[in-house]
This record gives sequence, structure tokens and C-alpha cells, in this order.
Amino acid sequence: MEKQKFAATGRRKESTARATLTPGSGKGTVNGKKLEDYLTRDTLINHALRPLEVTENLGKFDVVCSASGGGISGQAGAIRLAIARALKIMDPELRAILRAGGFLTRDPREVERKKYGQPKARKKFQYSKR
Repeated sequence: MEKQKFAATGRRKESTARATLTPGSGKGTVNGKKLEDYLTRDTLINHALRPLEVTENLGKFDVVCSASGGGISGQAGAIRLAIARALKIMDPELRAILRAGGFLTRDPREVERKKYGQPKARKKFQYSKR
């Protein structure tokens, strides 16, 4: 009998992640590296694995992710959304728990574009009254 796989995609800022959950011992890999080696800060690791923690599935699944684009923080957010969506596919009853925790919501915040006549998106050049 083949092991069941649950796959989903998540996005955050410029990052995209595809996560695959398989029943296992709780190992995590991102782009072929261990999760702890790829996401260097503890806060990012906790952030990415939070959906598994909330649904009490932390040691029950092996997580294999491929992340691309953006930075480490955006990729951690994309992985988090992908894991949450994969958990929802695995067990639709978890949807209420994940929705209540805000794990199924795609963070809509993007970088604001730079405007001409200004040094940055919102910063203005110094104004001289006289």
C-alpha cells in the first residue's frame, strides 16, 4: 500500500512554496536541506510549523517543501500557508481550527511601489518653506 501524500501551495510577498505532507516521524526539509538549516532563525521555524502545532500533528508528518522567490521571511510565511492548506486537504474537519487561527488566510500585504518625485514609496524630499 502506498503512503498517502497531501500537497498544497502557499504564497507570501514574492515567495512561493509547495509543501507535501506524508505520514512519518516529523522530519522537515526545504529545497533538499533540513528545515533547521534552511530557516536559520527559531522564530521562522516556529512560524512555519505553527499549523502542525495547533492541530496537534507536529510529530506525525514528514514535511517536504520547495520554496522559491523573495527572502527567508516571505518563504517561511509561504511554507506556513502551504502546510495549513495541505492539513485542510488531509482532514477537512481541521478547517475550523485552522481558520480560527488565521492559518488559511493569504497575507495580502505587498511592497508598495516607489513614486516618481520621491526618494522612496512614502518618503518625500526635504521641503523648504522659504
